[in-house]
Amino acid sequence: MKTTPEHDERMAKMTFASVYPHYLAKVERKGRTREELHQVIEWLTGFNDKKIRELIEGKVTFETFFNKAKLNPNSNLITGAICGYRIEEIENPLTKKVRYLDKLVDELAKGRKMEKILRVA
Repeated sequence: MKTTPEHDERMAKMTFASVYPHYLAKVERKGRTREELHQVIEWLTGFNDKKIRELIEGKVTFETFFNKAKLNPNSNLITGAICGYRIEEIENPLTKKVRYLDKLVDELAKGRKMEKILRVA
């Protein structure tokens, strides 16, 4: 399923602060912690707790969020379907990064072991 230019634009303009509470609620509902969520975000982006708080408080868009991120070199190992899209087939680089994050949060909520989520060899 291909993303549309409108979909990609919507992803770019969405704020991290608007999605973060949903990520947190999802993982906590399944017995995971805020610390684990932040560990996953830090693995993907390089952002520590302090930086994550700053980005939330600054209400940055996903476009700004990922422009500031230092993406993990193993992020390309994140594959599979999320929200009806196969990650490896998404052409727009920003949309792909947002879906990487969605997929990691989903795996965390599903109880996957942290070393699997973080693609540790």
